[in-house]
Amino acid sequence: MKNHLMLGAAAGVLLIVTAAPAFSAETADAAAPAAAPAENTDVDAVIVIGQGQSRQVQTLKDDAIGLEAAGTSALKAIDKLPGVTFQSADAFGAYEWSTRISIRGFNQNQLGFTLDGVPLGDMSYGNHNGLHISRAIASENIGRVELAQGAGALGTASTSNLGGTLQFFSRDPQSTMGGEIDVTGGSDNMHRVFGRFETGEIEQLGGLRGYISVADQKADKWKGGGEQKQRQYDAKLVMPLGGRGDLTGFYHRSERREQDYQDLSFDMIKRLGRDWDNTQPNWGLAIAAAAAYNTPGATLPAPFKTVDDAYYAGAGVRNDDLYGASLNLDLTDRVKLDATAYQHKNKGQGLWYTPYVPSPGWGTAGSTAAPLSIRTTEYDIDRGGIIAGLTVDVGAHRLSGGFWHEINHFNQARRFYAETAAAPSRDPLDFQSNPFVTQWQYRFETKTTTGHLEDEWTISDAFKVNFGFKSIKVTNNVQTVVGNPLAGEIESKDNFLPQAGFVWKASPDFEVFGGYTENMGAYVSAATSGPFSSLNQDNVNYVATKLKPESSKTFEGGARYRTERFQGVAAVYHVAFDNRILAIQQGSSIQGNAPVLSNVGSVETKGLELAGTYRLTDAWSLYGAYTYNDSKYEDDVVAQDGTLKAHTKGKTVVNTPKNIFKGELAFDQAGFFGKLGLAYTDKRYYTYENIGGLAPSTTVADLTLGYRFGDEGWGKGLEIQANITNLTDKDYISTIGSGGFVNSDPNGEAMTVLPAAPRQFYLSVKKTF
Repeated sequence: MKNHLMLGAAAGVLLIVTAAPAFSAETADAAAPAAAPAENTDVDAVIVIGQGQSRQVQTLKDDAIGLEAAGTSALKAIDKLPGVTFQSADAFGAYEWSTRISIRGFNQNQLGFTLDGVPLGDMSYGNHNGLHISRAIASENIGRVELAQGAGALGTASTSNLGGTLQFFSRDPQSTMGGEIDVTGGSDNMHRVFGRFETGEIEQLGGLRGYISVADQKADKWKGGGEQKQRQYDAKLVMPLGGRGDLTGFYHRSERREQDYQDLSFDMIKRLGRDWDNTQPNWGLAIAAAAAYNTPGATLPAPFKTVDDAYYAGAGVRNDDLYGASLNLDLTDRVKLDATAYQHKNKGQGLWYTPYVPSPGWGTAGSTAAPLSIRTTEYDIDRGGIIAGLTVDVGAHRLSGGFWHEINHFNQARRFYAETAAAPSRDPLDFQSNPFVTQWQYRFETKTTTGHLEDEWTISDAFKVNFGFKSIKVTNNVQTVVGNPLAGEIESKDNFLPQAGFVWKASPDFEVFGGYTENMGAYVSAATSGPFSSLNQDNVNYVATKLKPESSKTFEGGARYRTERFQGVAAVYHVAFDNRILAIQQGSSIQGNAPVLSNVGSVETKGLELAGTYRLTDAWSLYGAYTYNDSKYEDDVVAQDGTLKAHTKGKTVVNTPKNIFKGELAFDQAGFFGKLGLAYTDKRYYTYENIGGLAPSTTVADLTLGYRFGDEGWGKGLEIQANITNLTDKDYISTIGSGGFVNSDPNGEAMTVLPAAPRQFYLSVKKTF
């Protein structure tokens, strides 16, 4: 049977950057290996819109990230860029369970992410092949974020970038000794301290320079009990190599502990209010609800309608170490080598207090056991790899090629831990130990190899083209430790995925660009997602022998125009997303029901993006971006036996707003600076059939105000900044699909939405020396 697939959206691109305190777009060399920072002589310009690119590329610089509240994820900072939809239930955009980013209709696990060229995987919550950017590096140490909405460079180390690519680049150590101390406090007892020490150039060691930093943040949840906290350590060393390049070493460690917000439904919000949450610290209520559920004929305590209305608590506990080295070397005046070797180790647990499995002994005379237990999903990642690329300049042609190879060992388990009825005996923010049962445990090995070749041909001063291809081979192997027997190998392979484009500079101020890209998304190795998630050998065999990996074909074209005070870009796009495979959840995800791979039909995506910045004066600038995205399923969902499973033909793709508008007014003069941002997001569905499950449109504003003191005396390097998020205290649904998407939800009972945080206030004092 033909496997219908979701045509993920591709989007036209639009880039603009605001003046001074706003963001800028950087032109990255399309032929440069992904491991190397993009080259651009205009990188320090106030406004750049990606001139010279055959595909849309934008860059958000550290100045823009710094205008967000301290600790804010760089993902939230790029929300202003066209084609981007970002969602989170916390003010910082860092609470991983709720964080969702989509670009041109592609969901997060269909995008590519790297840090200094090192792959971060698909950044999903139960990550199997990487880590979230909020754990990979402290936000203060990010130098810039480069976004390609439609297609990343051929050398990008990713096998999930069916849609766009986000590349994060860390700040380099400075050449003089110094440092930085930032202290922040605000709503919900939030406090954050960031310190960074710079060695400066050490002449005795050949000009070696480096930095080490520590960031510590803690905040109460904005509703319910519990807290979210994180400590991060970053270090980077750069050794110059005689003017022909440099050798860089890096180390990033994150210790993240975050307690969850309760997934809600529209029915729950109506009955219990948007501020309803897990019962912590009310242990007695959680025990009463669990006891009633496990006692035939008992009545749940008020205000419970079902036992799923609230649990005691949930949490995500993660430790990550990411380290490696990069070499950037000019072998000759025309030949450049870039190479990066890296290693990443992760230990993690995602847990919640479940009433569905009582602790052993509950219900027996004299037992102290609780009528609930702690259920965990446990993660253990050990992956390492190498990325290398060579660029050769031969006049009108710039040739480049390279490869990426990674071996990832991933262990995953589902375990249960006992609790006591009188009072909690465990801290949900600790790693749990001594389980009373392991439900399942699997070992996965994923081997990834990619290669690419490309030629950028400058035909004339006004016209250039680029063309090339990449090859991908990924093998997934599974071994059973505990649970349903699973074995075998699944392969994703495509030897020829082309990319081509052109840029025509019609005048000094106006250029036209266009491009075409094919991509493939490899299968993933995990017991909770992808082909192994059914925990069924027949399903694994079916995927291995019958299904094809997901693939996309992206067309985009547009024009860029700039004058002394105005810059703008307009683009259109069309994407065909083929062989789209979706794991549809069977019942409540929190109960651990295994999803089953299903055919969700074809989808066509087309759209338009417009963006521009106008400098009102030298101090003031106005930015605006509009995105129109039309993503619709082209087929109904039909099972192998011909049974109609869902009426999706002609329906809007889930979590895809049709209209998005972003605006920003910014100023920077005489030490004073600030910005007022406004974001409109159209309605979004979490139902495939568009029956119920509609999150209303929202308009949200954020405000930043600050003052930089003088360059002399005690005020040198001193800055004060205030941030107000959700300025108008808008009550709205931010994250949808937190518990998965469903076919229909006419009564609003699916527990899969999370409200956004209310208005929050933060004050930062920053000092550089």
